[in-house]
Amino acid sequence: MIKAIIVTIGDEILLGQILDTNSKFIARQLTSIGIEVNEVCSIPDKEEKIRMKIEYVLNVSDLVIVTGGLGPTKDDVTKQVLADYFGMQLVENKDVLEQLERLFANGGMRMNERNRGQAMIPDGCRILMNRKGTAPGMWFEKNGKVLVSLPGVPCEMEDLMICEVIPMLSRRYSDMLLEYRMLKVYNIVESELAMRLEVWESKLPEGLSLAYLPSPGVVKLRLTARGVSNLLLERWFTDLQKELVGVRFVIGENATLEQLLANMLLTKHLTVATAESCTGGNIAALLSSIPGASGYFKGSVVAYATSVKKDVLQVNDKDIKEYGVVSEVVVRQMAERVRCLMNVDYAISTSGIVGPTGGTLENPVGTVWIAVASSEKTIARSFTFGFTRKTNMAKASLEAIEMLMELMENEGKRMRN
Repeated sequence: MIKAIIVTIGDEILLGQILDTNSKFIARQLTSIGIEVNEVCSIPDKEEKIRMKIEYVLNVSDLVIVTGGLGPTKDDVTKQVLADYFGMQLVENKDVLEQLERLFANGGMRMNERNRGQAMIPDGCRILMNRKGTAPGMWFEKNGKVLVSLPGVPCEMEDLMICEVIPMLSRRYSDMLLEYRMLKVYNIVESELAMRLEVWESKLPEGLSLAYLPSPGVVKLRLTARGVSNLLLERWFTDLQKELVGVRFVIGENATLEQLLANMLLTKHLTVATAESCTGGNIAALLSSIPGASGYFKGSVVAYATSVKKDVLQVNDKDIKEYGVVSEVVVRQMAERVRCLMNVDYAISTSGIVGPTGGTLENPVGTVWIAVASSEKTIARSFTFGFTRKTNMAKASLEAIEMLMELMENEGKRMRN
């Protein structure tokens, strides 16, 4: 197994001014071709720190991917440090310079000496031409180890990884074999899921492994095959699905519950709207995030204030005073009224206390009422989540989508019968 380390360079990462999304992207790309990432680290734009880290990572790994520090300013010192470490000289590269000149000319800009300095490249490295920016990538080799230096700008790094680095690594390590399949399981906690799969997991043959990746409202199950046939992986992946009969899941790393709902609505030419209080429009955001959402999603009323529930959705004031806004009576009315208001086939509504404050003895923090309505039926359920606002909103949104899918499936069965 080839072992890799990812190093991001930049004070802005360590100061929390930007989020390191590069490491996540690189790790996924490497994993897809069977390279195991053992470490991800961030270091400042300091020559000594960079030199020490490079010396360490090349000593303990086969492959190092470095991002950042290749810009035209004084604090971008990565290129010089790499040249010194590998015993090379910075020389002006004609091909890179010509590309820079074309780039600036096409953009109607004047190239200054700082920009021209981007064409100064270590004379013994392999140049990876950057089609989206001014800093080329660089490929170094020493004692059988590989170090790849890429710009820190995400779109530039991603293009170089996909078009240059991954093809080159695939050719270099052509004997690697790693495949995986992904399931996203909803409405069951990680510990309960692990207990359910304990016996099945104990029977996995050598070369297959199962990983649990939990997040609010969903657990990703990744079945990975190392050095075994795809046929064996597919057979066990099918078995895994059978073990989860009765549990809602979607297949694929990028598949989502909202995508599954969108497919159901589009296939049946049905429409939906939302009336959201405690979820603050999060369900509407999920529904509208799917390409083609205009074909099924009509709109939303974010009825966060009680006055909006009464004035816009026409929820009965007497019921609000008697039962409170966090109640089955109110959430049913919200769903039914927004369905009529938007003239849609289905509607979702939420009302609750997502925290961290505002709870009562009757309705503690985490209490959420959800309703879904059709022309035939309205169903409502109460949930008690946790104490974290963001997590409660995410869980409530997924539960709401599940409830709508359940209602649609049940009504579809009644029509078929």
